[in-house]
Amino acid sequence: MPAAKSGKSDRTRAIIVDTAIDLFRERGYEETTMREIAQRAGVALGSAYYYFASKEHLVQALYARMQEEQLIAFEGVFESKGGLKERLLGLLLAELAAIEPYHKISLVLFRSGADPASPLSPFSEASRPIRETAIAVFERLVRESNERIPEDLKTELPYLLWLYQMGIILFWIYDKSFCRIRSQRLILHSVDIICRLVTLASLPLMLPVRKRLLKLLADLRAEQPFLDLAGA
Repeated sequence: MPAAKSGKSDRTRAIIVDTAIDLFRERGYEETTMREIAQRAGVALGSAYYYFASKEHLVQALYARMQEEQLIAFEGVFESKGGLKERLLGLLLAELAAIEPYHKISLVLFRSGADPASPLSPFSEASRPIRETAIAVFERLVRESNERIPEDLKTELPYLLWLYQMGIILFWIYDKSFCRIRSQRLILHSVDIICRLVTLASLPLMLPVRKRLLKLLADLRAEQPFLDLAGA
């Protein structure tokens, strides 16, 4: 595809996504139609469907945009020195800063995405690429840390950290404090607790408990195949 045509296509996609975000904020996700999005974006309905097969695809494009901005912010954290605790703290604070402009739309979309059957759910099959990329960030965090972590725990820790991060995001969605200061405090305190638990779970004395907890996690994930990681 010629560069000029590709650039125009990217701009059209961005306009449609931006328009959808505005309408979702104004009218809600369920009430907004693809026709309304196309009309306000100034494109034909057929063109809107050419770029996005459904509203769900539009939301996944928004998720991808948010994640791209987060990944850019994360690079500064990975370039800095520090152990697991310092980098985990840096990642989570960088994530909140990156997604803050999307706070209102996140609340709107969560009302639909909270349904486990919804394709907007972070646990859905449609969200798998976003989910796996997010978990890969924590895989890098664990891999590049200096802490001595047993292999069985190291294998599952990225997934556990992702679940922890999802809890932080849920708290952030409903956080009405100034500059989301309560969410920042939650991160500051909980990161210390999480890292202490990782250290505790790594002790030889904790091997029986650790294996039992990891077996429980494996059993729970086996009952929900869409949560399994490739190769896990």
